[in-house]
Amino acid sequence: MAVWLFVLALVLNCINLFAQVHFTILYADLEADYINPIELCSKVNKLITPEAALHAFISISCLLTGHWFVFLINLPLLAFNANKHYKKMQLLDATEIFRTLGKHKKESFLKLGFYLLMFFFYLYRMIMALIAEAD
Repeated sequence: MAVWLFVLALVLNCINLFAQVHFTILYADLEADYINPIELCSKVNKLITPEAALHAFISISCLLTGHWFVFLINLPLLAFNANKHYKKMQLLDATEIFRTLGKHKKESFLKLGFYLLMFFFYLYRMIMALIAEAD
């Protein structure tokens, strides 16, 4: 059971990792004026809720299967995403994007770092679960 949990977490985390790379590239393109704000916001807004939902699914799955430590590692980002959705601040506004671009880039880089660390953590836990299952 733990093997499948960490395989699923690894795959879903990779999807979120690639989404954050995509967000970072889009923000850089906006700064370099390769993309207009309306196009950026429409692309990013389509992916923000699924990214948060995938992370919430991973977190809740860890909670329900009794992997408390993994859940506690994911809890700060889960709370951050839940707070943004509760306050309805998750979507980008094309009229405000230049004023808030620095904040969104910082958030994207932090999430990118988190998902990268979690990728290696889930990979490690998956390998350890495979070894434990083989014994």
